[in-house]
Amino acid sequence: QVQLLESGGGLVEPGGSLRLSCAASGRIFSVNAMGWYRQAPGKERESVAFKYSGGSPKYTDSVKGRFTLSTDTAKNTVLLEMSSLKPEDTAVYYCYASVRSSWSGSRDYWGQGTQVTVSS
Repeated sequence: QVQLLESGGGLVEPGGSLRLSCAASGRIFSVNAMGWYRQAPGKERESVAFKYSGGSPKYTDSVKGRFTLSTDTAKNTVLLEMSSLKPEDTAVYYCYASVRSSWSGSRDYWGQGTQVTVSS
């Protein structure tokens, strides 16, 4: 019913910048929340930046001041602007959305993941 399409990953040197984009498509009545998670090798998946509808973006401490999340409710998209990237940011980044697709309720959706590699 709903798919999340991610783009923008790649290889960047420390201190560089990248922009991740995610667009939700399909049967969407409303979006409750959207955000980005990441998973590095040997580590559990963690929340990077997250925003509930009507709320302000929330960030994990390690990216505060460097990453900026924005949403476009009309287009059902979420962007993650990443700057001053560090090798510790290397991970697979996953888009997340909580979507209401019918009157019966909402469910969670995940993107396929996009690789971000920060290396010199």
